[in-house]
Amino acid sequence: MPAPAALEPPAEWERLRRQCPVAAVRLPSGDQASLLTRYDDVKQVLSDPRFTRLLNASDAARLTDSDSGGVFNSEMANTLPQEGDGHQRWRRMIGKWFTAKRMAALRPGVVAMAEQLVDEMVASGAPADLKAGVGFPLPVWVICDLLGVPDADRAKFAHWSDNLLNLTRYTQAETDAAQAEFGAYMLAHVTAKRAEPGDDLLSDLITGAAEPLPDAILVATGQALLVAGHETTANMIGKMLGLLLSDRRRWEQLLADPSLVRTAVEEALRFDANPGIGMPRYLGEEVELGGEVLPRGTTVLCSMAAANRDEGAFDTAGEMDLTRSPNPHLAFGAGSHSCLGQALARTELQVVLEVLVRKLPSLALAVEPGELRRVEGLAVGGLRELPVRW
Repeated sequence: MPAPAALEPPAEWERLRRQCPVAAVRLPSGDQASLLTRYDDVKQVLSDPRFTRLLNASDAARLTDSDSGGVFNSEMANTLPQEGDGHQRWRRMIGKWFTAKRMAALRPGVVAMAEQLVDEMVASGAPADLKAGVGFPLPVWVICDLLGVPDADRAKFAHWSDNLLNLTRYTQAETDAAQAEFGAYMLAHVTAKRAEPGDDLLSDLITGAAEPLPDAILVATGQALLVAGHETTANMIGKMLGLLLSDRRRWEQLLADPSLVRTAVEEALRFDANPGIGMPRYLGEEVELGGEVLPRGTTVLCSMAAANRDEGAFDTAGEMDLTRSPNPHLAFGAGSHSCLGQALARTELQVVLEVLVRKLPSLALAVEPGELRRVEGLAVGGLRELPVRW
């Protein structure tokens, strides 16, 4: 849906929430799905086990006109356990790497890297692209360190991530080739870790799992974390700073009270009007939702961003309030499939904001907010660049 500017929501969201909370929409494939825009409906679907991630069911809507369906229907997604006990076991194994204790231990290293990237950006001179200088390198460095893969291969990771997350740009042959390359790379990495484990997540899964994990699960786990750690937080850093700098009063409020960093990060996550296509779910049985009966086989698209602007859930939902607390936004989803790496994402977002407020108080956009440009075609939303000066 078209929006008036890169940081602003489509006007259609408000109308849909009021008049048509379960709306028929056409996907890039041409197939039809049901779009949800109300907070309560989106939260229910994301938390309800009847709405599954079986997007390769024979009667599910195709997200794209290719066979793969991008990241949602990739070999990686279909290899990992998506439902039930198997999914919960997998989450528990991975989740211990994203605990509050581990994030506290990781934080000094993230701070040091953020400071280094900011110093390098300043040394190169203004204006600069904050997304390219800080937004992308920081999360990539962190996730590479976590997985024990070389940061020097980040150009390859960027290409493979872009291919998986792009719903319209690539042909089926290009998608197949990229996924094959990505799989072969990660299999070689897993094989090397089996021979010589290190202090990283994949080595821990190889040596510490109660039951040996097959290579396919280890490969898919590495791919999933690399894609998620590469694109989502990197794009969110750019959007967060865009939102804070587009209204000078917000940035000056942070400068006056840096203790607002944590609530400012949460509010940026809630206020983000460009998170991407949303979260698809497949309905394996008839369900009533939003006053309508959805038949079996319905594919539902949850717009967490539209839900996060719902006046029924948030007072003054259309305003960015850096002091908002509590803030039960749905940016990381809800229920058993909520974002596994949200503690890491929060740590990275908070660190970037803390470092920039401390080191670059004069930071400002180098263009008018209306000149910022969205990334188009990705399942994950973002800005093409964030030009800044200081």
